[in-house]
Amino acid sequence: MNVTAGYTVSFRSISERTKGAIALTARPGVTQDAVEQIWAQHGDEIIVMNNVMHLKLLTLPYTGERHLTKRQREVLQWVGDGKTTQDIAILLGLTPATVEKHLRLAREALDVETTAQAVLKAAFYNQMFVIDAEA
Repeated sequence: MNVTAGYTVSFRSISERTKGAIALTARPGVTQDAVEQIWAQHGDEIIVMNNVMHLKLLTLPYTGERHLTKRQREVLQWVGDGKTTQDIAILLGLTPATVEKHLRLAREALDVETTAQAVLKAAFYNQMFVIDAEA
C-alpha cells in the first residue's frame, strides 16, 4: 500500500476489557519528517477529533438481527471475567439454573454452540461491555 509514514494513536477506555486504537497514515510519498511537521502543528486537534470519534463509536448500538437482553449481556460479561455459573448466580442473586437459562438464550441469539463462542461473538459485535448512551 506504499504506507511509509504516520502515527498510531491509542485511546483510554473506561473499561479494562476493551481497547481502541487508530492508525493515521500519510499519503504515499509523504515522509515521516513531513508527518512530524503536520503533527507539531495540528497534533492536539487530531487527538481531540479522534477521541470524540472513539467515544461516539463506543455508544453506537449493534444493529444486527440478533440482540441480547441486558441480563444475557450481563451474564456473558461475568463469564468473560472468568466467573463460574455458581459465582454469577451469587453475584446477581439468581439461581444457577436461571444463569444457565440466560447463557443458553444468549447462545441461541448469537447462533453459536458454546458459551465461549458467545462471549467472543458478543464482544466482536459490540454487544458486551457496552456504554449505555442513556446512562
